[in-house]
Amino acid sequence: MMRIITGKAKGVRLDTLPGDATRPTSERVKEAIFSSLQFDLDGRRALDLFAGSGQLGLEALSRGALSCMFVDAAPEAIAVVKDNAKKTGFFSDCKYLISDYRSYLRKAGKGDGFTLIFLDPPYALDAVGDAILRILSSKVAKPGCLFVCESGSPDLLEKIGDAASKFDVLKEARYGITYITLLRYRGEEGEQA
Repeated sequence: MMRIITGKAKGVRLDTLPGDATRPTSERVKEAIFSSLQFDLDGRRALDLFAGSGQLGLEALSRGALSCMFVDAAPEAIAVVKDNAKKTGFFSDCKYLISDYRSYLRKAGKGDGFTLIFLDPPYALDAVGDAILRILSSKVAKPGCLFVCESGSPDLLEKIGDAASKFDVLKEARYGITYITLLRYRGEEGEQA
């Protein structure tokens, strides 16, 4: 059973996709992520790039984020996200897109950009490092953007090579098979927040 931990939608139960195609973030891991971010979510524009059930983006909205863009390659996942967004009362604060992350980032215009990005792909994809590099080249992350990365391997910073120097590491932790890395993007030289 998944639920919103705290904030405006505290206690609302969330649906998940049936089967094992998605692996929802455990309550313990979600609690650890959001206790690290709790005073830094107000007014942030979020991107949940491998949305699944949408629980990370919806938790951020419950805690004061302004909006969230949910992207997932599976139409069934986006349908569940929409249902969960309706249940929590955040439907109109969200945008929804059925798309592979690579296609989305190739086409994403800068727009207002994002200040909070959740990256929690299926571990077998091993896509967090690739997603970070594509986000940087698409310029959708604003300086100061928080990256919440969840993966099955501990070597994320090695996977992004020189790009690691563009981030401050706020937290690295392991919970069972899950590795959490919280990063703050410094921005490119001369880029304004």
